[in-house]
Amino acid sequence: MMSESNRRQVLGGGAAILTAASLGGAAFAKARPWRVGVIGCGWYGVLNLHALAQIAPVETVALCDVDRRMLEGARQQAMAFPDAMARPARRPELYRDFRAMLAKHHFDIVIVATPDHWHALPAIAAVNAGAHVYLEKPVTVDIVEGRAVLAAARANNRVVQCGTQRRNSACHIEARERVVKAGLLGKIGYVEVFGYYHQRPAQFPPPSPPPEWLDWEFYCGPAPLVPYNAAIHPRQWRAFREFCNGYVGDLGVHFIDTCRWMLDLGAPKRVASVGGVYVDKASAATTPDTQTAQFEFGDVLMSWGNREWGAIPADAGGWGAILYGDKGTLKLGSVSYEFTPLGGGAAMSGNDDAESRKFPHDQELRNDIQGMALTRPNMRDFVAAIEAGQRPASDIEEVYISTSCCILANLAMDLGRPVRWDGKAVIGDEAAEKRLARPYRAPWTHPADVA
Repeated sequence: MMSESNRRQVLGGGAAILTAASLGGAAFAKARPWRVGVIGCGWYGVLNLHALAQIAPVETVALCDVDRRMLEGARQQAMAFPDAMARPARRPELYRDFRAMLAKHHFDIVIVATPDHWHALPAIAAVNAGAHVYLEKPVTVDIVEGRAVLAAARANNRVVQCGTQRRNSACHIEARERVVKAGLLGKIGYVEVFGYYHQRPAQFPPPSPPPEWLDWEFYCGPAPLVPYNAAIHPRQWRAFREFCNGYVGDLGVHFIDTCRWMLDLGAPKRVASVGGVYVDKASAATTPDTQTAQFEFGDVLMSWGNREWGAIPADAGGWGAILYGDKGTLKLGSVSYEFTPLGGGAAMSGNDDAESRKFPHDQELRNDIQGMALTRPNMRDFVAAIEAGQRPASDIEEVYISTSCCILANLAMDLGRPVRWDGKAVIGDEAAEKRLARPYRAPWTHPADVA
């Protein structure tokens, strides 16, 4: 894997100012625009495409989604991205089935930003078709799927960059180098990861027939065919375990991955978790509204905590991580950090405001500004890794490990007992080992069965 210094040298050495406004586009060697396809054209599918178009010349060849209205809206946005490095020459073609899209076109890059239960099959199909893939987090819903995506990426020699952006966030890189690697925290024994945002309503409407513009059968895909609920799509599917790894796999995976990277942690040796629907008992949601988890990394203990009810702690910022050392404390926010030494001394802080100011038109977009500021550096690293023939910072292997932490937490919660893990298999628990691959609904076939 490319070292941190070499990776930054590629990014720094390749960077060039190509606009009068110094908008942060990068100079890449590729002579023609990158041919791009998007599978999953909701909020983050469009955001990822926009961020890529801002830093590299892009030709959006095709878009795919099971929601016709979302698909048409994504095409309109793709034709009018402000600050894009290349103006579109033609409208992208639209598809409902990713297999048809991949069969008809050649892509340099495919963005996969579907709900979690649809990550594995499109990502594997895209790399098998020769594309490099930008895959949203968490990489998969089950661990065996993650192994299959990793194996496909390596077998095809394709770059797969994942959407845990903080390995490329300027302020988090600064915190890692100036605080953690500089030894200012001293001995680090405990890391607290938390997510207290309330991400779902307490009540959902009753089931109803799906709208004519949404292919609900295809939406559910390999997941169980649950009754359609108007609140699930497009933003509340994480409230249903049928489609995801819950909130630990949404908010949690970001900072589990960040802290693993900062502390050079591998896979946890033991994972425990408890949780359930403790408060919103009348809700149709199947994701716990309350959960805690513990991950044992040798002599570092990491915890995760979230709840979908009650007050958000004022000093927690709603979402982030805190690294506790015997010499100081480091708080990590979405786009910021704060270091406080014990016993006096100079505090330190930083943020990603500079990246947020590079593209003034971001302020006009419905996409969130923080997401754009975090995703652009991740896209720069992604494209640079493709051109250099190197692995990116948020490489599929690293984020597979971070995703596995979340999956193991849910597994331990479901089984009601801790799970011991050697990085590849469950130790001494046959029932847990059998749950590393979820059942697929016909006619879809799990990657493990294909292998």
